[in-house]
Amino acid sequence: MALSGLQIQKLLPGTNCKECGSSTCMAFAMKLAAKKAMLSECPYASDEAKQVLGAASEPPVKGVKIGSQTISALGEETVMYRHEKTFVNKPVIAINMDEGSDLSIAEKIKNYRPVRVGEELFIGAIAVTQKSSDKQGFADFCAAVYKKANLPLIIRANDIASLDKASMAVSGSKSVLCMSIMSAEESVEEAAKIAARDNQVLAVTAPDVDSIFNITTKLKEGGFNDLLIEFKTHSLCENFQTNSIARKAALKKNIKALGYAALKFINTGNEMEDTIAAVTEIDKFGGIVVLPGFDPAQLITLFTLRQNIYTDPQKPIQVEPKLYAIGEPDRKSPVFVTTNFSLTYFMVSGEVENSGISAWLIIPECEGFSVLTAWAAGKFSGASIAKFIKEIELEKQVDTREIVIPGYVAQISGELEENLSGFKVLVGPGEAADLESFIKNVLIKK
Repeated sequence: MALSGLQIQKLLPGTNCKECGSSTCMAFAMKLAAKKAMLSECPYASDEAKQVLGAASEPPVKGVKIGSQTISALGEETVMYRHEKTFVNKPVIAINMDEGSDLSIAEKIKNYRPVRVGEELFIGAIAVTQKSSDKQGFADFCAAVYKKANLPLIIRANDIASLDKASMAVSGSKSVLCMSIMSAEESVEEAAKIAARDNQVLAVTAPDVDSIFNITTKLKEGGFNDLLIEFKTHSLCENFQTNSIARKAALKKNIKALGYAALKFINTGNEMEDTIAAVTEIDKFGGIVVLPGFDPAQLITLFTLRQNIYTDPQKPIQVEPKLYAIGEPDRKSPVFVTTNFSLTYFMVSGEVENSGISAWLIIPECEGFSVLTAWAAGKFSGASIAKFIKEIELEKQVDTREIVIPGYVAQISGELEENLSGFKVLVGPGEAADLESFIKNVLIKK
């Protein structure tokens, strides 16, 4: 039975330490009751509280981790929409390799790690689909792929015997076990025993949601709960609807049997439609999204979307406030200033670097806001920038006395000059994309 906020509050330490992020223990208790916080966020919870509140406060969507070397977390979500609190764990993007595929693909998958706004992005798993009836050959291929990529596998076998051998071949890898058809309860129970033996995760599927409900309930009662669910849907609309129904049932109705991350294999036969299907999964509650092949152009698009959605809106990605060197600047190199929002920093630094010059880039503390947002919030003013420049003792590090500010905040130029005696402020372009032209046509020709 669900506990009220008042009942939960009586089990908390009552110190009002604020270390959980709430102003009081009562406020934290109300969040626990609403499933918008986890007991682990309280550093002083007693053993009694953990025992009583453990199950009551666990996330509506069961958390699970895949991988033993490159580890990805799934589930643990507590809200339907990001603005309610935040999304917790990003969907894992995986690539399918049919049995017998060239192993060099696994190496390409392993080495594909683009960096965007300071975050290294990577493929989280490789799905291996059985194509032959050779059980040992399939197991050997799974072992070879795992050895080559060091990524968790999604082992998609045709039968229990093949699944058994393949799982044993990569035992301890924390991979995902699934079968092309796994609706018979006896097969699922046998697969769960294999997963438990080899410390793997099990994905269950069935013809309909009710059948999945029955299977996950039975497995959990039997003591195995490292589960994913794979819905057998036949259209983009049906998949969108089913994912949404399951997430709502778990979050709003506390139906634990549907509170698991979802696994989806995508292969429409059309690359554009594959991308649309993957976008829908990332947008609406997908857990693991398996693409039919390795395509860097498709992947970077999906990575960018996922990064944008799963960046906490209350905690923008930001870089450390300090003076950055772009290239190999000397004391006479030009000086630019912008905010510490990561995307802004990387766009500005990239455009300056592309111009072919070396320069200094001042990044004051702006709480991760973009230029206009920081200015509107009073975090990027002439006075605050001048204060930061004095703190880092810029005048001792450079001989130049010109500073370029973003064009969108041209109005702070006078205030900055007033607060920074001896410096002249130049107003740069509003868009980072115009910096290269500004540098070549204005700065260098001066």
